Amino acid sequence: MDDELTVLTRTLMRGIDSFDPDVYELVVEALESTTNSFLLMRLNRLREVAPGGDRPDGEEHKRGLELLELLRETRRTSPHAYEELKAIADAFGQDERERATPRLRPHAPVSPATVNRNGVSGGVFEGPMVQAGTFNGGVHTYYGQPAYTDLPPVADWPRLDAADPIAFGVRRTRRIGDESPLPRYVARDGDAVLEAGIREAAASGGLVLVTGEPLAGKSRTAWSAMVTILPGTTRVFAPSSGTDLRGLPALLRDRGREQCVLWLDELEGHLGERGLTPALLAELVQRRVPVIATMSDEAYDAHRFGGQARSRVLVGVEPLELSAGWTEAEMGRLQEADEDNRLGDAHLWCEGTRIAAHLAVAPELWDEWWRARRVNAHPHGHLLVRVAMDLAMCGTDDTPIPATVLRELCALYEEEAARAAGEPFEDALAWAAGVRLGVTGMLVPGSEPDTWRAFSTLYRDAVSRPDPRPAPLGLWIRALEAVGENQRLQRFVVETAQEELSPTADGRPEVGLVLGRLYEAIGQGENAEGWFRHSADAGGVEAAGIVGQALADRGNAVEAIPYLERAAEAGAVDIGARLAAVLAGRAVFWLEKLAESGSPEADRYARRLREAIGPQTDTVKE
Repeated sequence: MDDELTVLTRTLMRGIDSFDPDVYELVVEALESTTNSFLLMRLNRLREVAPGGDRPDGEEHKRGLELLELLRETRRTSPHAYEELKAIADAFGQDERERATPRLRPHAPVSPATVNRNGVSGGVFEGPMVQAGTFNGGVHTYYGQPAYTDLPPVADWPRLDAADPIAFGVRRTRRIGDESPLPRYVARDGDAVLEAGIREAAASGGLVLVTGEPLAGKSRTAWSAMVTILPGTTRVFAPSSGTDLRGLPALLRDRGREQCVLWLDELEGHLGERGLTPALLAELVQRRVPVIATMSDEAYDAHRFGGQARSRVLVGVEPLELSAGWTEAEMGRLQEADEDNRLGDAHLWCEGTRIAAHLAVAPELWDEWWRARRVNAHPHGHLLVRVAMDLAMCGTDDTPIPATVLRELCALYEEEAARAAGEPFEDALAWAAGVRLGVTGMLVPGSEPDTWRAFSTLYRDAVSRPDPRPAPLGLWIRALEAVGENQRLQRFVVETAQEELSPTADGRPEVGLVLGRLYEAIGQGENAEGWFRHSADAGGVEAAGIVGQALADRGNAVEAIPYLERAAEAGAVDIGARLAAVLAGRAVFWLEKLAESGSPEADRYARRLREAIGPQTDTVKE
């Protein structure tokens, strides 16, 4: 058994069952920072049997196991909250020891006369204090927040028109080149109601709250409404989670004529006796300071209906509930804003669902994917995603690709494949397909079993990068195979290849060969031969054989021979046989010319050679 968890469980259980409720409240506060309502529900079950008194046999053991499991889950899912719980337990254990052992003055003999019987009795003391003698009754020195007098003065708060929304909690989107940090805001259906609430709060004070699913766009929507309604000169204060806000009234008394707003993104991190309490909110209302806040649906339900004192802050507040899915009207406004590539992509790929999540998850996916290329990370998973991205960039778009094909095509990337060899394919695929932020994986399942495609923003980002890495040439042929009989996508793959590869074809016979093969596959023979000849003229041996045979088939023997000779000299046996036939045909042609001039010997040789080589196509065209 884990000794640390065992000791922590026993200490916290004693604290929770003590007559002083402070330990329990501190544990609740630590777990609330995880926004995991399930952990809080498990904690509440520990309090269903009142502290003290007799319990049924086995009840204590059962409660201990329940707390042990709760702590184990907290350590796994929220290390920060687990460290807070350890600090609470350490402080409570220290308090137990201090109450059990009298403190004596140094060097004084142990006697009743040496013990200072004056003490602090009852209550909770959270500041530094030194006292000789015994501390009687519930004096705790739990870890504390910085003194609330350390809040910055209002004059140091940034102006709203100079504040960076990303620094204040609005999730960043992908940004390529000179794009703005955020795309333009697309109005949501509830904006008018939200703006009216902020306008009223600006006049009279009060809390304006936006709730919704994770990545529904709560922060962006609330921020947009705030900057729309409040003057740019408004001073905005956005404290970090857990900041002691009790000094705010004193600061606001000295603000002069400055207009202020309190921005509390993820409000659950600002509730509690040191944060936004009903009393503090009342003072802010009195001073006409609006509070603009956001909260996930899960956190709102846990705090609003949990029966805790801090839920009183939310009583009477009618939140704007923001949906992750967009309505038809919202999608129409999004379409009108598609001059921004990010919004255009969201409209194209999301089909009315999770637009904000699509925008927010893009940079997270790209950053994680890029870092995974390291040997000690997920190099095979990184490569699988790159193969899918490159296929999409070759023109397959969202065509799902069988996992076996993705695995096979990794071999085209020699350097990356060598680095990926240590990671099993199954692990790589599981990592690449794992869902991030509750939205999507890097690889998205296709309609057929075990088929995958790259999430759209990944290859759109790759295309938009100033230094995109080219796909292996061999991948273009496989991309054409991947789209099957879809003629529209076949043409798109070939057109994309023409656009991407033709500028690099000069002096690179392998490029012309690939383009020739692509055009040949879709039945565009003239374009195919043009690129084959381009490759052959640049020194391409395989293309030389293709061009030589095509010319020979049309009777252009003289033009065909140099191409055929080059391919034959490189060891192409079938081309060598064709060259011999062409040369024999040329010999017959000239022997017959000599026979017509009266040479019986030439006529005899011509007849014998024609009999030897059999019927020939017209291979003597000049």
